Amino acid sequence: MFVSNDVSTTGTMQERHIVQPRDAQHPIVLSTEELHVFYGKKEAIYEGDLQFARNQITALIGPSGSGKSTYLRSLNRMNDRIATVTGRIMYRGVDINQPDIDVYEMRRRVGMVFQRPNPFAKSIYDNIAFALRLRGTTDKHELDEIVETSLKQAALWNQVKDDLNKSALALSGGQAQRLCIARAIAVKPDILLLDEPASALDPVSTSQLEDTLLELKKQYTIIIVTHNMQQAGRISEYTAFFNQGRVLEYDTTSHIFTNPQVQITSDYVSGNFG
Repeated sequence: MFVSNDVSTTGTMQERHIVQPRDAQHPIVLSTEELHVFYGKKEAIYEGDLQFARNQITALIGPSGSGKSTYLRSLNRMNDRIATVTGRIMYRGVDINQPDIDVYEMRRRVGMVFQRPNPFAKSIYDNIAFALRLRGTTDKHELDEIVETSLKQAALWNQVKDDLNKSALALSGGQAQRLCIARAIAVKPDILLLDEPASALDPVSTSQLEDTLLELKKQYTIIIVTHNMQQAGRISEYTAFFNQGRVLEYDTTSHIFTNPQVQITSDYVSGNFG
């Protein structure tokens, strides 16, 4: 469990505790230490120490403006051009926040899927093959295999296998979001970041997306920002609660939802916040 150093169940000062998720069979693959994010002079994240276990889903929850998406985007340096990020972001023993890091290679390993589906104005096939070709993969047989495997992993193959040359812009919202997931995993990342991926989807598409993520965690470490408490409860092993730029509590999802240690967390997950 993680509890912030200045917020407790009683509101008094409390020593900060940081431990890795309690699952010895799932080692830590990504962590943040003393992470701070500034937009100009405004400090958007000023307490964000978390550790993420391999092949687990971690949900980041909290009210709008609490810093969840800012934190998530920092994990593969999507904030580089718009914010100043200090502290360490440790991926397999390497601080990927250092200036000499190959950001493009790092983003291949730490992929991102955004809030709204953003397929390219290309065919379904080329949405996935485009980045592969840029990386030097030109063999048609190899491309075909990767496209098929990625679409199968994203639970989309059976729906589009006969329409691969059709525009991806014709897909439904749920299909387009799963295409974006297929596009992200085609380059074989280690970690998959998702920023409210179901916010624009209907309940059926949301359920299909959740099923896809539960299957994908067998191969990937997944970190998801969500405003949907039921979604966090359904798919995540761990949950971190953000409020006003800090992580107030981090624990197994079952503990966060049934026995939170901070009153604000309890209020939020029970719907009594604000």
